[in-house]
Amino acid sequence: MSTDRTFSTWLDDVEHRRRAAGLRRELRPRTAGSPLIDLASNDYLGLVRHPEVLHGAMTALRRWGAGATGSRLVTGSTTEHELLESELAAFVGTEAGLVFSSGYTANLGAVTALSGAGSLIVSDAGSHASLVDACRLSRARVVVAPHSDVEFLRNALATRTEERALVVTDSVFSADGDLAPLVAMHRVCRDTGAFLVVDEAHGVGVRGVGGRGLVHEVGLAGEPDIVVTATLSKSLASQGGAVLASEKVRAHLIDAARTFIFDTGLAPAAVGAARAALSVLVREPQRADAVLDRARDLARFTGAATPESAVVSVILGDPQRAVDAAAACRELGVHVGCFRPPSVPEGTSRLRLTARATLSPVEMAEIETVLASVVAGASA
Repeated sequence: MSTDRTFSTWLDDVEHRRRAAGLRRELRPRTAGSPLIDLASNDYLGLVRHPEVLHGAMTALRRWGAGATGSRLVTGSTTEHELLESELAAFVGTEAGLVFSSGYTANLGAVTALSGAGSLIVSDAGSHASLVDACRLSRARVVVAPHSDVEFLRNALATRTEERALVVTDSVFSADGDLAPLVAMHRVCRDTGAFLVVDEAHGVGVRGVGGRGLVHEVGLAGEPDIVVTATLSKSLASQGGAVLASEKVRAHLIDAARTFIFDTGLAPAAVGAARAALSVLVREPQRADAVLDRARDLARFTGAATPESAVVSVILGDPQRAVDAAAACRELGVHVGCFRPPSVPEGTSRLRLTARATLSPVEMAEIETVLASVVAGASA
């Protein structure tokens, strides 16, 4: 049997099983000027088309060109990158920052560079896929802790044989929108000599005073044994990621983080857009409060629990039911997210609604009508 035939048969087989389970995914390219009301994107602050953000991107584009031209250590660093790093660090309350090409590569770089063979990583079961993949690539011993289980974490760290240990978690979990018990986790890490890595992808721009993130909100900003990672592609309406930590950690990552050393630097236009978005947020901190207000409205429309973040989950259970409900919302003019395994556990397929600060009263009224109809039908 030829290799081509073997792989072709396997691919057909896998696709058939996915379709049967309601897990086949499709790309649906957006069109410019789509009339759909957006409850699916992560543009929490509504800044993707903000004039200042577009101007920031275009100014950097004209000044530096379309691409970074190389890795950060060769030609891919500009003064724009360094300004963004210092501005982000000041905003969240850390000594220093380091910009990566995405939030995914920021997590990969931070976790793998701070762990390695002979160390232990304890990862929350709800951690984002980028943290999961970072753990797999780390060569460390990895223990997956039940979601937000502080006692399990304490026992895993206290009984380890490894000298170095890392604890990794989201601050705001992307599927359910719940918050990690960061204060308790940090206390355990401090007691046991472990580092805490917190992914603030869904925290920055939404939680904390003026959107400074959950780490800042709970009083842990700037602690030397906490490393914050963040993305620029959600609240900051751009592309890229960052690690925000001590100067010592930053220096180590420049030497040791493979996704920093061997990856092309973030495109200047993305850097300029992120800087402009951050400037808008600093000037208009009420945008963070508006996101949570809109999220509470979405929860009320659907009967979901009161949210702690921009994310509202409506659990429907069956994958096909979730797909059909999302399609029904689109037909009625509202674009919602649809999460199925492996993004969420088996039996918890859901509609995932994300609030946006700039949703108007007219849009909210339309959303209420659509969601009430679709959720009632899907739950029947």
